Amino acid sequence: MTVRTDHGHLPRALRRAYGITRSLVMYHGQPGRYRRAQRLYREFLGPGDLGFDIGAHVGSRVRTWRRLGAHVVAVEPQPDCLRVLRLFFGRDPEVTIVPEAVGAHRGRATLAVSTATPTVSSMSTEWIESVVADRRFAGIRWDQSVEVSVQTLDDLVAVHGMPAFCKIDVEGYEVDVLAGLSQPLPALSFEYLPPAHDAALTALDMVDRLGAASGGYRYNYSPIETMRYASQRWLDATDLVRLLDRFRPLGRSGDVYARLPDAGPGRYPARAAGPSAA
Repeated sequence: MTVRTDHGHLPRALRRAYGITRSLVMYHGQPGRYRRAQRLYREFLGPGDLGFDIGAHVGSRVRTWRRLGAHVVAVEPQPDCLRVLRLFFGRDPEVTIVPEAVGAHRGRATLAVSTATPTVSSMSTEWIESVVADRRFAGIRWDQSVEVSVQTLDDLVAVHGMPAFCKIDVEGYEVDVLAGLSQPLPALSFEYLPPAHDAALTALDMVDRLGAASGGYRYNYSPIETMRYASQRWLDATDLVRLLDRFRPLGRSGDVYARLPDAGPGRYPARAAGPSAA
């Protein structure tokens, strides 16, 4: 994640246009990454499976998972990102767009928005305070706040069914998202950011405890949108922490992947699809 950007001198409308254009180029404008993503997610999702994209942003995972034939529940609270999701996927009956956030409890919360860099918009004030000390975030401004509706992962499962895979990328709010989950998911990922290392370890502990009664999770790590695993084998939690400790000094973000023994395509089909949310 390269985020050294300061466009505070620009009018807000231009910052919004810059931010969304930057995200579109970053997440949709790299064909090689898209092909690698298909190869990675093919081991979790197949035709008819259900995927939860928590923090869907501008829909790069939605696009990949739809190409694999999965039904996608795309959860995103940012208004500008929602406009992109509706433009790209609003007419696809296999994509359900949920214009909300996910957290520990159902209700309302405040989202701090970075207009020029919407990839780092967050509902966690603690996370923002922890990353601003990192030089890569020196040019970031959270210049807007919006009140958003919040539901839990348990709520989503109750409405849409058990997902074969769930991606959680919510800029430091991962622990809160996991706190609203009372059962293990077959497979999931959550973001790892070195400046927020302790929060990632808390998230890992929560995931590990959830999976303990279901055969236990195995883990891997994919650095900074490479869509490639850092380890040739799946690891237990202790070995994963050792792996993250190797990447932590590099200051590069990535995603932790977790899977139960029975995770894989074809085991968790979506329910009958309804229309996308307005």
